[in-house]
Amino acid sequence: MPAANQSTDVQLMNGADILVKSLVDHNVEVIFAYPGGASMPLHQSLTRYKDKIRTILPRHEQGGGFAAQGYARSTGKVGVCMATSGPGATNLVTAIADAKLDSIPLVAITGQVPTKVIGTDAFQETPIVEVCRGITKHHYLVTDVAEVPRIMKEAFHIASSGRPGPVLVDMPKNVQIAQATPDWEADMDLPGYCIRPREARAEQIKQVVAAIKHAKRPLIYAGGGIIASGASDELRTFAEKTGIPVSMTVMGLGCFPNRHPLSMDMMGMHGAAYANWAVRDCDLLIALGVRFDDRVTSKVEAWAKHAKIIHIDIDPSEINKNKEAHIPIVSDVRFALQQLNREIDESCPIDDWVTNCQDWKKSHPFKYDESYDGILQQHAISELSRLTQEREAYFALGVGQHQMWAAQFLQLHRPRTLLSSSGLGTMGFGLPAAMGAQAAHPDALAFDIDGDGSFQMNIQELACCVCEKLPVKVLLLNNQHLGMVVQWEDRFFQGNRAHTYLGPIDDAEAEGRGESDFARKRYPDFVAIAKGYGCGAAAVSKKSDLTAAINEMIAYDGPFVLDVEVPYQEHVLPMIPANGTVEDMITE
Repeated sequence: MPAANQSTDVQLMNGADILVKSLVDHNVEVIFAYPGGASMPLHQSLTRYKDKIRTILPRHEQGGGFAAQGYARSTGKVGVCMATSGPGATNLVTAIADAKLDSIPLVAITGQVPTKVIGTDAFQETPIVEVCRGITKHHYLVTDVAEVPRIMKEAFHIASSGRPGPVLVDMPKNVQIAQATPDWEADMDLPGYCIRPREARAEQIKQVVAAIKHAKRPLIYAGGGIIASGASDELRTFAEKTGIPVSMTVMGLGCFPNRHPLSMDMMGMHGAAYANWAVRDCDLLIALGVRFDDRVTSKVEAWAKHAKIIHIDIDPSEINKNKEAHIPIVSDVRFALQQLNREIDESCPIDDWVTNCQDWKKSHPFKYDESYDGILQQHAISELSRLTQEREAYFALGVGQHQMWAAQFLQLHRPRTLLSSSGLGTMGFGLPAAMGAQAAHPDALAFDIDGDGSFQMNIQELACCVCEKLPVKVLLLNNQHLGMVVQWEDRFFQGNRAHTYLGPIDDAEAEGRGESDFARKRYPDFVAIAKGYGCGAAAVSKKSDLTAAINEMIAYDGPFVLDVEVPYQEHVLPMIPANGTVEDMITE
């Protein structure tokens, strides 16, 4: 078998070496891979290419999938993860579905039982291609070792082109050990996949320019497509040229600086009141790289009902899917913005509208009770944001109340710095995603802002952080509850607790009797757990100690968990109830 540093162009290679050499040829720097019986040849090959690819061993396949996403989300490159067959493969399913909903470029490689026993319920066999058919952009079951170079070329092309997404490559063990002379120049065979660039036509650009000139109250609605297409600079130029305010989705946060005078911050269910009012009152909505998600629109037929809608997106299936557009344009959003910036030569006469939006923003900002004598979640996130403004920092989020508070209170000025499971809303995303971002940016700070419920879903990745020397910092907002579900219980179920308390059962019974000041035990002891894994750790409960504690976490040479005691009664506001309108928005 040839060594990794030898010429392999004309020599026989086994399928595992061909696949791993393909990763090298696609400039893969890091793979997150957990071995098993059906993927052992692939892992053996990775050891032969260890000078070209860093293999990081997660402690759970789902953690590896989310880490690959963290790498992809923070760089724009294709993230790569690998697992064995059966349970290893099914443990990747959630990460694959998450990548599909958030349009993240991911190649997931799975070992599979030998082809001759596929379909016999062999040991550790699952039909993973069939399982993932609806949650991948494309998928392959490799049955011929000679096809591996072409398949890998196609997998990376599909994952990264157009609207990005996950591609699954299922590799039976006998194909991994079979030998062939690889054809590295094999052409892709994708007759049903349009690889031509999607670009707005000149007449469509003229329509948009005309609509902008006639608008009195225009608003930009910017989503994850801005970041995926690398169009943040073009968006800023467009906003400044036209003077049009910009509001963002959770996926779009960071594509436009929060502190820019035209920023209206986040819109949607937990978005700013001023952003949602702007959507209500605008007469032109310029939707860029968005999909009109229900967490943004809620009652979609009543949303932006007075506005003419321009929708620019690279995926034709999103046009008119959830909200009908008056000017629908299938295009790469960066190209469209470049063309618009060439056509627009003066700002719009909308000073009154901009002043109105800025007045709303001044009078109804994101806020919290700054007089509270303990630590509120919003204050902890704001302080972390303040202390890292001059640093290169990446913020991965768990899912829950802390996720929405981070979206509200982090001051972002660069794209790809906020990593959030937005479409699928997967608890357990934060720690491994931060791990992937840290692997991609070893000299930067990588934070996991998490809740105690979400954190425990992939807490085992602390071991990976220690062993792989990934100094991820965890800001753990510990309220002993599943906070977002508690908020819905309080708002819509008369406060009845239905298995949302995470502490000892005797305390849960006390709370059920209405004893709101019941004695909470600090359970589990996250400081002891973190130290058991080899991390640095500390706990903080006094507001006066918070800044020093965060600074200690930042300065620590290695992974660190800061357990912050916060109240469980706090609610994320504003809030538009599901299927409600801006008129139903809860602000107090």
